[in-house]
Amino acid sequence: MSARARSAGRPAHEPPAWIASVPVRDWMQQPVLTIDAGARVDDAVRLMRERGVRHLPVLDADERLVGIATDRDLRQVLFDVALGGADDAGEGGARPVREVMTWGVVTVTPATELREAVAVMRERRLGALPVVDAAGRVVGILTERDLLRALQTLLRERVVHPRPAAATATAGVYDPGIATVGDGDPWQN
Repeated sequence: MSARARSAGRPAHEPPAWIASVPVRDWMQQPVLTIDAGARVDDAVRLMRERGVRHLPVLDADERLVGIATDRDLRQVLFDVALGGADDAGEGGARPVREVMTWGVVTVTPATELREAVAVMRERRLGALPVVDAAGRVVGILTERDLLRALQTLLRERVVHPRPAAATATAGVYDPGIATVGDGDPWQN
């Protein structure tokens, strides 16, 4: 029996509705936990552990974004100290955050489309994007965790006519005859 004949008994489906434009402001975290560029590395580590975050936007004395301290940045400093890269074991933690942070931070605005933010994060391999207003002040942060939450919610609420995975599974064996292009399957182009 052909796939077309098998699908004759199925009701016709509408094509999937694509997810509308969604601004970053709908999914960013706020308020944002930040740290001063002159703060000590050990203070940044403590703050990240206490609050369960992996990214701290770093601000200068005028509260402008100058960098971002990531858990990776801080681990590297502490790892170097542990391997004897510093004369004093406490030296790494006493260094100012500005010496270990990532400079040249990639940012987005609250109005940036979520798809664009995702593309930037994927292409540049970023775990977070600080969100800044027109004056350059940090107003939020968009993290990988926020994107997963958005994906879960948007798929649940906005994708129409999903076909259960079990409907096409055949004991784990791929069967190219299950559906063909144009037979009313909404997941085919």
